Amino acid sequence: MPLTLYGLKNCDTCKKALKALEAAGKTVTFIDIRADTDLEICVPAWLQAAGAEALINKRSTTWRNLSEQDRATEPAALLMANPTLIKRPVIEANGSVHVGWTKDVQVALL
Repeated sequence: MPLTLYGLKNCDTCKKALKALEAAGKTVTFIDIRADTDLEICVPAWLQAAGAEALINKRSTTWRNLSEQDRATEPAALLMANPTLIKRPVIEANGSVHVGWTKDVQVALL
């Protein structure tokens, strides 16, 4: 089952997820969420699959630096304008979308 992992090259969590998936024998394609992702296509699909609460990283520096007005922006527009707000990694596998590298995601994919 080929997997697509969207993340940032310097993100420790993305590195851990990629390493663990490859060690488990999975075929993983890494795509940089800022440089190589068509956010206009991916973000709405991710929001539909996972929901805004799961996808928006409210613990990030980017979130903390946003004004209340910006935080009230429609989630898709907010994430497309600020891709570092997307909780990472986002992993697509067999039509499913997994957000983050939690125990539940690990169980589902490893």
